[in-house]
Amino acid sequence: MFADLATLFADPAVWAALVTLIALEVVLGIDNLIFISILTNKLPVEQRARARRIGIGLALIMRLVLLGTVSIIVRLKEPVITLLGHGLSWRDIILIAGGLFLVWKATKEIHHHVDPNHGPDMFEGSAKAMTFGAAITQILILDLVFSVDSIITAVGMTPHVPVMVIAVVITVIVMLLAADPLARFMEKNPTLVMLALAFLLMIGMVLIAEGFGAHVPKGYIYAAMAFSVFVEFLNMMGRRATQKRKAG
Repeated sequence: MFADLATLFADPAVWAALVTLIALEVVLGIDNLIFISILTNKLPVEQRARARRIGIGLALIMRLVLLGTVSIIVRLKEPVITLLGHGLSWRDIILIAGGLFLVWKATKEIHHHVDPNHGPDMFEGSAKAMTFGAAITQILILDLVFSVDSIITAVGMTPHVPVMVIAVVITVIVMLLAADPLARFMEKNPTLVMLALAFLLMIGMVLIAEGFGAHVPKGYIYAAMAFSVFVEFLNMMGRRATQKRKAG
């Protein structure tokens, strides 16, 4: 086994595929991490770190389980039903369902941020605090969607399962390391939460579009996100400069 791995990684093309796949998986993991950060920040302080670790741990387990069924994952791209004249595969159905969930969740959170004193509304029967179990359940749903997308991306990049496993493990380690700092940063900068929710809304719409066969280049999406973050960073610097002038 180790001899086979040594032979495999003696090929420079395998290393190039691994580095490229890690970069792609980390970029895809950002969406998952933003959702986990927003959701866990609604929990009591003492539960947040544990919920983030469990959520990211579940993402790792789900990705590794899916990697063990690569042959099934490949078949997920074959049409199983026809809707509005368009053949939908199980992957498409999962993406559409996940996109609808993400749009619903992002819309609900935006509504609650705009109206923090909301009562019972169209989004939920009664105003109640997020529970630990509810947070983990919602994280698990999105973990499934992002995991399927992640593994299909990996399958398209390389036929070597060990390369996929290494890329997935490294990606999840990066997510674990970034989760707490990202959540704290978003908690200290509330305007970033609204920006992140707008990202999730856009990503949800993209997932729905891709489920119906309309391919949206990821580069455009992440370029728009990066530009928005840059603008928000300038706004943050401007607010801090204003506060300093007032304090002085």
